Amino acid sequence: MSKDWKARTKLVHEGIRRSDYGEVSEAIFLTQGFVYESAEAAEARFIGAGSDEFIYARYGNPTVRMFEERIAALEGAEDAFATASGMAAVNAALMSMLKAGDHVVSSRALFGSCLYILEEVLTRFGVEVSFVDGTDLDQWRAAVRDGTKAVFLETVANPTLEVIDLAAVADIAHGVGATVIVDNVFATPVFSRAVELGADVVIYSATKHIDGQGRALGGVVLGTRDFIRKTAEPYLKHTGAAMSPFTAWLMLKGLETMDLRVRAQAETALRVAGELEGHNKLSRVLYPHLRSHPQYAVARRQMGAGGTVVSLDIAGGQPAAFRFLNALELVTISNNLGDAKSIITHPATTTHQRLGDEQRAALGIGPGLVRLSLGLEDADDLVADLARALEAA
Repeated sequence: MSKDWKARTKLVHEGIRRSDYGEVSEAIFLTQGFVYESAEAAEARFIGAGSDEFIYARYGNPTVRMFEERIAALEGAEDAFATASGMAAVNAALMSMLKAGDHVVSSRALFGSCLYILEEVLTRFGVEVSFVDGTDLDQWRAAVRDGTKAVFLETVANPTLEVIDLAAVADIAHGVGATVIVDNVFATPVFSRAVELGADVVIYSATKHIDGQGRALGGVVLGTRDFIRKTAEPYLKHTGAAMSPFTAWLMLKGLETMDLRVRAQAETALRVAGELEGHNKLSRVLYPHLRSHPQYAVARRQMGAGGTVVSLDIAGGQPAAFRFLNALELVTISNNLGDAKSIITHPATTTHQRLGDEQRAALGIGPGLVRLSLGLEDADDLVADLARALEAA
């Protein structure tokens, strides 16, 4: 495919492989296995399957491969491996390359399940993990050392929307030969510059903006061809976190409209953040492209837009936050994000409830904080719904 195509064109055309029937829409190859013309052909396939040769759906599938090639072309990565969920992608990116005795440095502000993998799973298998304030470059410099195997971070933290200077952290990590692994969900594939800024491995929960319509779980690990095929693929194909062909087809359809959807959602998010900033029922409005955001300059340099999520700190703590959520009519209470529908959640009692009060406080997740994912509804309707519900808080 053409390397000169713009992103929106790639999202429609990259990775297409048509069958003999010449279908317009990508075909769903809903099969777990593949047939060989002879025993010799089967042997050859297992020795070295090519990009258009498949042996088992856990290893690869034509529909899944179309999705992998399309998202890799958009991200500017050499290759990709699609997984059953975003957390399967996070787990695979880390577990596939680490062993007992390795050292990892991670930002402290992470999604609860990411924290679980780093704090509980990796340490259980003898990996040493050091946590830092991701926005403090001096802490990265102090924590990274000769022999550090990897650094891990969310480019925009969930749910506090801290923005980490990826280029600076990548320079620090690469100085000791560490692999830079980033969860890039909040930056979105549309506004991502992760590879350009130094990320070696990029992870997405395809459940979010890629599907974007609340239909299916999925994830993807992107990186160099060597990392994907020699490190991630052996781990993934033997542990079974493969994306299903039907899910891959849904994700392909999601990619076709993702640029249009995400740009509209980000525009609405900026409008909502600006309208609500300074409201007397709010102690904070957090959005990367608001001038009041602590990492505004980094966010402007690193992201083409501020993303689709706004976090609001409701004055009055949890009781006021619950009154606010329960008064909403248009915005739905749920714990997903990146959906066509606007969705809101209370992280302290949902996505981050596993953490203790002190740990949540250290991360900036107070009892009044709510995470708002803006959808495709009319911005005027959303602002009116949010303003009315704030009066009930």
